[in-house]
Amino acid sequence: MGFNRDYDALRAQAMDSGNDEAVTVNTRALIDKVLARYPGEWTTLRELIQNAADASASKVTIKIETAPSAKVPVPQGDNASVRLKHVLSHHTVNRWIVENDGEIFGPQDWARLKKIAEGNPDETKIGAFGVGFYSVFDASEEPFVLSGSEALEFYWKSDTLYTKRLQLGPDRLTSTTFVLPMRDKTSSVPQLLSLCKFLTSSLTFVGLATVELWLDEWKVFHVKKVAAPSSNVDIPRGIGKTSENGLMRISAMTREAIQIEAHWIKAIEWKPTRRVDPRVDLVNEPSGKSLRSFFSKLASGSTGQAAEKAAREEKVKQKEIAEDLMGESRATAFLHVIKADVNTMANRAFSAELERATKKPPPKTTCVSLLTMSYNEQEASDIRNNPAIASLFDLVIPSLGRVFIGFSTKQTTGLSAHVSAPSIIPTVERESIDLNSHSIKLWNSEILTVAGIVARITWKSEMSEIRLKLSKDIQAIKGAVAPETIAGVLPEAQFLHNNFSWKASTPLPAVAKLIEDSFWTSDREPLEILSSRGVVPAANARIAREELTFAKELPVIPELLTKTRLVEFLVEVGVIKEVLISDIIGILERKPLDLNQLQCLLVWLTRKSRTNAIDKKTIQSILEVTVANHEENGHSKVLVLSQIKTFLNPDRIPPDMPIPSSTMPFSYTKSLSKHDTDSLGWDTLQIVSWLRWLLENTGGQKELPASQDITSHPTFALSVLRVLSKQWDGLSASSKTTVVQLLADQTVMPTKVSMKRPAEAYFPSVRLFEDLPVVLTTQSVKEKVLAALGVRKTIEIGLVLERLMSASSSGDGKETTTQWSHVDLIKYLTTVWVDVPTKDRQRLYDTSICKAENTSQRYRIAELYEPNDALRRIGLPVIQWPSIYNSASKEGKLLKSLGLRESPLYADIIKIISDAGKTSNTALRDQALRYLVENHQSNGYESADPSDVAMPYLPLDHNDTRLATPKDCFTNERVTVLGFDLLRRDLHRHASKLGVSSDPPPEMCISHLLRGPPQSKRAAREVFGYLAGRIAMFSDQQINTLSQASIVPVLVRSSSSKASEIKSENTLGRDGDSVKIRHLPPRMCFLGDGGDYGEVFDFVDFGSEANTFLLRCGSKNEPTTPEIAYILTQQPARFFGVLGMSKYFETLIRISNAWKTIKSDKRLVDGMRKAPFLLASRETAAKELSSDIQNDRDEDSQSRKTWQLAQASQIVVVDDVINYQIFKSNLLAAPQEEPLEDLYLRLGASGLSSLVVEQHNIGKLRSDQTTALRLQDLIKERSRLYLHDYLPDAIRHDASWVRKHLTVQSVQSIALWKTLRGLDITHSESKTATRCQGRNQAWVLYVTNDYDIWQVSQVLVDLLLNRPKPKEAIVLQMVLRSDLLNLRAMGYNVERILRQKEEARIAHDIMLQRQAEQEERELREREAESRLQKPDEAEADIMPGMFPKNTESKEQSQEPRDSGGLLAGFGRRFGLELGANSRSASKDVRDPDIQNGIQQQDIPPPSSSGNAVNVPRAPGINPPGGSMSPHELSSILAKAIKSSRPHVSSNLVSEPAVHRVQETHSYCDAKPGTDIYQVGNVQGIRVFLDREVERASQRAADDFMTTNNSGLQAFASILLSCAAIYGLAQKAVHIFYDDTGSAIAFNQAQSLFFNFRIFRKDHLPALSHGAAAQAITFWAVVFAHELAHNLEEDHNSNFHNYSEGLVAEHLLRIAATANERMPAGRLSG
Repeated sequence: MGFNRDYDALRAQAMDSGNDEAVTVNTRALIDKVLARYPGEWTTLRELIQNAADASASKVTIKIETAPSAKVPVPQGDNASVRLKHVLSHHTVNRWIVENDGEIFGPQDWARLKKIAEGNPDETKIGAFGVGFYSVFDASEEPFVLSGSEALEFYWKSDTLYTKRLQLGPDRLTSTTFVLPMRDKTSSVPQLLSLCKFLTSSLTFVGLATVELWLDEWKVFHVKKVAAPSSNVDIPRGIGKTSENGLMRISAMTREAIQIEAHWIKAIEWKPTRRVDPRVDLVNEPSGKSLRSFFSKLASGSTGQAAEKAAREEKVKQKEIAEDLMGESRATAFLHVIKADVNTMANRAFSAELERATKKPPPKTTCVSLLTMSYNEQEASDIRNNPAIASLFDLVIPSLGRVFIGFSTKQTTGLSAHVSAPSIIPTVERESIDLNSHSIKLWNSEILTVAGIVARITWKSEMSEIRLKLSKDIQAIKGAVAPETIAGVLPEAQFLHNNFSWKASTPLPAVAKLIEDSFWTSDREPLEILSSRGVVPAANARIAREELTFAKELPVIPELLTKTRLVEFLVEVGVIKEVLISDIIGILERKPLDLNQLQCLLVWLTRKSRTNAIDKKTIQSILEVTVANHEENGHSKVLVLSQIKTFLNPDRIPPDMPIPSSTMPFSYTKSLSKHDTDSLGWDTLQIVSWLRWLLENTGGQKELPASQDITSHPTFALSVLRVLSKQWDGLSASSKTTVVQLLADQTVMPTKVSMKRPAEAYFPSVRLFEDLPVVLTTQSVKEKVLAALGVRKTIEIGLVLERLMSASSSGDGKETTTQWSHVDLIKYLTTVWVDVPTKDRQRLYDTSICKAENTSQRYRIAELYEPNDALRRIGLPVIQWPSIYNSASKEGKLLKSLGLRESPLYADIIKIISDAGKTSNTALRDQALRYLVENHQSNGYESADPSDVAMPYLPLDHNDTRLATPKDCFTNERVTVLGFDLLRRDLHRHASKLGVSSDPPPEMCISHLLRGPPQSKRAAREVFGYLAGRIAMFSDQQINTLSQASIVPVLVRSSSSKASEIKSENTLGRDGDSVKIRHLPPRMCFLGDGGDYGEVFDFVDFGSEANTFLLRCGSKNEPTTPEIAYILTQQPARFFGVLGMSKYFETLIRISNAWKTIKSDKRLVDGMRKAPFLLASRETAAKELSSDIQNDRDEDSQSRKTWQLAQASQIVVVDDVINYQIFKSNLLAAPQEEPLEDLYLRLGASGLSSLVVEQHNIGKLRSDQTTALRLQDLIKERSRLYLHDYLPDAIRHDASWVRKHLTVQSVQSIALWKTLRGLDITHSESKTATRCQGRNQAWVLYVTNDYDIWQVSQVLVDLLLNRPKPKEAIVLQMVLRSDLLNLRAMGYNVERILRQKEEARIAHDIMLQRQAEQEERELREREAESRLQKPDEAEADIMPGMFPKNTESKEQSQEPRDSGGLLAGFGRRFGLELGANSRSASKDVRDPDIQNGIQQQDIPPPSSSGNAVNVPRAPGINPPGGSMSPHELSSILAKAIKSSRPHVSSNLVSEPAVHRVQETHSYCDAKPGTDIYQVGNVQGIRVFLDREVERASQRAADDFMTTNNSGLQAFASILLSCAAIYGLAQKAVHIFYDDTGSAIAFNQAQSLFFNFRIFRKDHLPALSHGAAAQAITFWAVVFAHELAHNLEEDHNSNFHNYSEGLVAEHLLRIAATANERMPAGRLSG
């Protein structure tokens, strides 16, 4: 660990010896990051207005200058409203101008304007961080500032911000102006109403008086603030003036009334319908969309109709506004400000700490203001009934109080009042208060504490005004306040309470907590509040949840105030309490209560008892002191509640009955529950007690008069009996006994004779004798009460029956009837039935006492039916009843209890129907059936189970006399196809009542189908079609049973039958037809016409509906491949004869493709290996041709190819093309298709290569192996190119193996003998190339000196590839024979080879040059020696072969190589000149190896060793040159591709420019100017159009996209293919079009633009013929050119090296892509 190091010493050493390096700042990034923390609502305007206020300005003027639309023309005429509407709807903002009349800038102001984080040092100013002005860069890229005699322009160089100063001279200004040209010229005019709301709020605390807003030539908004002279506010005694920590103290307070007047035209209220720009407005207009608006669309409920109504009203309103946008409106808002002047008392240490954090000392004095609105000010303002005005003043009216630091912040105050504190220290973005740093937190907390003190003083001031108003109307009677007086000030008090109802503040809850705590703790006197007795201390007021009319003297807080958060808080903390018991007792002791007050008291007591607020002891203490005046029947009496013991229950004793004095009258207890009376300690007045009290007060004695004497007054006695009867059931047995004993000896029964004792009276129902003392009436008196009291009800039943039923018969035997009948008997019994003993009832049940209709015979009652026409019609015995029979009458009920039947039983009615059917009584049968269905529910027949009916009774369709049970017939007509019976049609609608199903159950269907499967196609269609509709009812087990059952009729095939006969509907099972059918299980059948396999497999087609059933039962639309394979192995010859050659071939391929499925069936695979079902061919001479199966002409006209079927073991797979050509007439060869070859090999076929034995006779090696070595190098070089595009599975030996294991040797001759194993067939020939395997897996390629490259290719292709095809040898021949440039044009990557050859050529040139220099030196030396030896012969003739004496060696000048290199050559090949400084290339070809077509200009130049050139577009990337490796260059090129990006704007405007290329004195790199805009999108690529085209036609954009749609689609496809080659993001690619210009493409800020005009002229016509390869190659090179501009702007050598590198690195992809687009028939590279 290194923690023991001396870090101080190391730091000192670094300071002494280290290098000084300044820290750099990226200005653009710094400004962007600072602005990212600023708020999103009018940031720029807020800062500029704040600066104006700091400069003591009184007026700010804002002007929005717009630019007309390029698409929508400006309306003509003088109608200002129309022109303004056009501006709002279609114009875009060009720039903002903000002007103020404050102090002009001084030198320090100009200096601070250019500095960041150096705020205003004036402690009285709000700015602290020095970054506010830089908010203008959120809207404008290059703002312009004018003030006084100077102006300042900001502009950017890369990421660094610069300024330029201008002296205005004599044009000195008296104001300060900020000109902000918009960065985005497409921004729409902002929402004016939102902007005006912000401007209105800007006057709240800022020292401005006027703000104006102009839109072009119109002044759309004007707001002015007028302040009345301020008045002093006395600070009440008891208020603490000092903040919590003593840093601040209030010195004085003032009150100032302000008036904000706004004047605007209606245009600001209009909402134009225009396409919303998805980008954020550059002046930070707040977006109208939010998550809240999103989720509000998902809301449902009652608010939906209200929202729709509001939308309709808003639509009407907008229509009215749009008719006159120039209409003017005015509004005024009244408010007042309580301002506290504050002295600060910070010590030196704290001041220093605060100054370190804010860069300015704390002010000596400051102020804290509270802005609020009183009730009267609200009433006087124009905001109540006008939503537009209310919205305009929304940020001014303190409904949600905010903290203002000059302007409103996001921080709320927690009360409905704005708090202004200029000295409070905000966070950097000025949207909330800084409560993090210790010193700043303490400072801000003290200011918020002062705000709480100001709020408490404001409260006391407002309550004093309310007290003053009440004092004028206080009544003289006991100091009471009239309720109407309280009601007069109640709205004002409620408004005040709501303003001071504390809520949590956001985003910092601590802000409201600090203000609220100071509010409650700053006053030593208690808080005063309004009550029913006036303004009282809050602790003396009471909360009454209901109106206490019995305690009006209590100071109760009005109900409206109790709902305010302020009162709720006081209740929560215990300052305000609810009404106390002691308060109630004190009031009740002083006065008696009236009826209403007593009722209110009782209700209040019982309610408190229910909530357990008071106990019974407390209730009794209250009742002990309560006295009430009671009025009853004109007489008054005093109710002493301490004497009350019981209360009257009207459900037991009516209220109009007399009651004892100890019972509470019902008028007071009628609203009380049992629980309530129990809580009061009162019991219910009982019947027994009441009767005893009545009997004790009879004879007019004591409390009751004679009219209320129960023993002598019949009416009163009857009333008492009614009460007793009503309560009888509720009495206990002991109480009943007591009542009977009390009344037994009293004359309490009124009879028609006189008042009688109960035992002396009879029931009124006893009418057999006229002289009985019958009770006068029993209305409302229960019989059981009379019976219990002893009243007699009946006479002995035996006597009654004897007298009533007696009959005398005359001597002749005739019956003489009495005056009584069974009807009279029944009527009498109804009156005494309750009292009839059980044994007498049984006697009545067993006796035949009643007669049936139309007969004199008597029946038991249980044998008869009620009188009913329906019963009469079906022949049932009906009781004889002379009058209308009513089953609900007493007589009917009695008869029913004795067994009289209302209807026949289900079994009885079924028997009637069945018997009638058997006797052919169809009328009775149908009548009984009708009765059954009509009375099915009423008689309860639905509870019977029809399946239990064994006797047939239902008539069938088409056979009315034949009957069936419900389970043996059905209603679905289609069931007849299976042989089921159909119910008679008129009964189908009653099938559910009769228990008849629509269809038989699945098991019955299956049973019938298996017993009788369909015998014809028509029958099958009907049966299977019906079952298809029932298929969902069948279980899986039943489906499985059907799938295996032989139910599908198919034709028994014969040799003469045809497909058409098999499919004929009349052929299958037609009478008299000799054709036989058989039935197959569904799983063995196939559906449809069969197509190719129709005559091989059993196909049926019974229609879509029937086929659905068969599909469910296992049939298939077509046989599976394993099924086809199985049939193929069983009947290959028949299969081949049916399908034919082509279809049979396709079937084999299908089997091969399904091998993964087939191989799991071992049995099938074994059969396939043994069966002769595989196609094989044999090539024979024309004269040997056999036509048994099929003949095909081969390409060789001297041979024929004969096909036959054979086993796999008899067939060979052609994996050796050369040997096949030799032995083909002796072989059965598999088709040369890879899928089939794989199948044949899997089934046991052999490869031809394994059957041929080769023997070579190779001549002697040649002494000169130059040809062999050159061929060996060629093979090694080209093998990599040849194998590049093959998959690994297809390659037998790769290029690496070739380099290591293949050698080439030249021999004098080659002879080859080949023997076909097993057939002893030999072939010999002379060859120019062959191969033999050496040691260690090495192979030797032997060639003669005049070798044939085709034979070399044939020999090599078997070494390189697995199972090669003939075309593979052709391609290899082409690769070996073609020169490198041709191969490169075909798409082969030959750059590495060319580079190696260039290096070899250069080395060879250097060697030749050195050799020439050496020879020249030697020659000069010899000449010098010769001159010394023979001076006289100096002038002799020159001998042939010698140099003249005066001859000097001259170096031939060479033309410089083309700087364009590879890219220039590639571009010229397609007619593209990419380099403006192109030169003619040297034609010198020095390397003999590449003389065959390779030119010097196509070889890339060697790396330059010159100095590197800085690359402006890719910092940190070195240009190519020096010793840069290919990997480094590849990395740089990849960065160039990745750095491409989309163009972010819908416009592009650039000026033309000319740059001189330093490397070439005579070349200037010219860049044309552009002025284009977006008009559409094609396949995700944005399309731009030159504005010159738009000027020629107003509909240029629409016409252009419509007319060129197909061409743009084609161009986009080409560009996307090119982008895919380089791995370039699609968004970085753009299309543009101009009528004139030289640009094929251009790179704008790493965004690539390609000219559609060039494509349309040069490539689009060729695309219609499928020639896309040329276009792909052309534009791929253009892509490389433009991507290179991401690294180098100018067309210098570095640029060309980059562009060439891009093409070289992606050349193979370019060729592959071009090859994909190449027309069919051309040879692919």
